[in-house]
Amino acid sequence: MANIPSCSGVGAQCHGLDVTLRVARLDGGPESADHEATWLLGHTERLDFGPLVGHGDELRCAAYLAIPCRFARVDGATVACGTHGFSGSAPRPPHRPAERRLGGDRVALAHHGRLQPVEIPPAPSRGLPVVTGDNPCATARCRTADQTLGAACCRDLQIEILCSPEDVELESLVRTRKSPYLCKVDRESADSLGAEVISACSFLAEDQVSCSLHGRHRPDGRTAKPDLCFDWPKPGDVYHSGCVFRPAESPN
Repeated sequence: MANIPSCSGVGAQCHGLDVTLRVARLDGGPESADHEATWLLGHTERLDFGPLVGHGDELRCAAYLAIPCRFARVDGATVACGTHGFSGSAPRPPHRPAERRLGGDRVALAHHGRLQPVEIPPAPSRGLPVVTGDNPCATARCRTADQTLGAACCRDLQIEILCSPEDVELESLVRTRKSPYLCKVDRESADSLGAEVISACSFLAEDQVSCSLHGRHRPDGRTAKPDLCFDWPKPGDVYHSGCVFRPAESPN
């Protein structure tokens, strides 16, 4: 069967996968990828991240995808493979989503090329509501493919996994992760696979819709909130179910 890993027994690959991610291109020095890296490393619900590492003109990091194989049937510490037919003990490794909000005004951001604690003051309060400052997604009925309601754009993301066509086993392991938590795998480039992952951003505020970085700035004046998070969905984008920006269907 195509895309089935040639596993010799149950093991760590049943529960998750170690990969290397391409984070961003370094177009203007080590700080140029801070926004993209802050965005990616914020999505910790099902992703564990290693240190950011420069590699030529790009930024990379090791990551653990805490997403099981879709063929694995787990019962406590016992795993049975629904494809190869073997079973055995394979305890699930611990995964506790890393918290990027560290208390008070401290948050963990990609800053000057590495993930580090940064003090950012709270956003200035407004005396009166400002229409342009309202969050249009606050009451949206959008949902991700796992049927989680609200803030869908902050709960899924696209990742780029370094994997050459010759690394057949790694590609098979990636492609057999459980959907929809990892899905839509496609060859992104000659050395990488693109995939969609459901893994909520840890910068979501207590209401699980608002962004705790909104309106706040780094010590050097740059926004704490990643710049790509300021872009609302545009015509031609793929919309989540229930998105407030989805164009209204014209009546027949």
